[in-house]
Amino acid sequence: MEARVELIHKDLAHELIWLLEHPAIYTAGISALDNEVIDALFPIYKTCRGGKYTYHGPGQRIIYLMLNLRARNQQNVRTYIKNLSNLIINVLKHFNILGEFREDRIGIWVNNNGIEEKIAAFGVRLRKWITYHGIALNVNPDLSNYKGIVPCGLQNYGVTSMDTLGVNVTLSDLDIVIRQEFYRIF
Repeated sequence: MEARVELIHKDLAHELIWLLEHPAIYTAGISALDNEVIDALFPIYKTCRGGKYTYHGPGQRIIYLMLNLRARNQQNVRTYIKNLSNLIINVLKHFNILGEFREDRIGIWVNNNGIEEKIAAFGVRLRKWITYHGIALNVNPDLSNYKGIVPCGLQNYGVTSMDTLGVNVTLSDLDIVIRQEFYRIF
């Protein structure tokens, strides 16, 4: 990603979006604290993205975006985060899930039987107005894998998935909607 960001900055490569699925790992953002690891069930990979600890693994759609905000005349981090939020909210809406943005908690949240839970985590970084890292959307991961960490440093909130909310979708079908909404917003 970092190599691609540098090439984009030098106008030697086009913007790029990666849609992928990681093996089971924990990633630590630049704000992660050691006491947020409860039990290291998986390898921990330290990153330069924003945020704290999160889980990545099978059943989760990872969306890495390497976009040139300078070339898009969108040099505003808050606007970028709001656009990412709208991307995921619109994707979820397509599957009849009401996702919501919270000013005080990054990511996308849903009401699961009266309990507010996170369905998508954001961990972003910008270098020279080129974005990298991105979003983890829980489609149908094993949610018990989060128990080894304090997800995103938020002890009082849980995590959920599209599957838990009753939506059974393949990653390839989800990707069609992600692409559609990406082009609409960006």
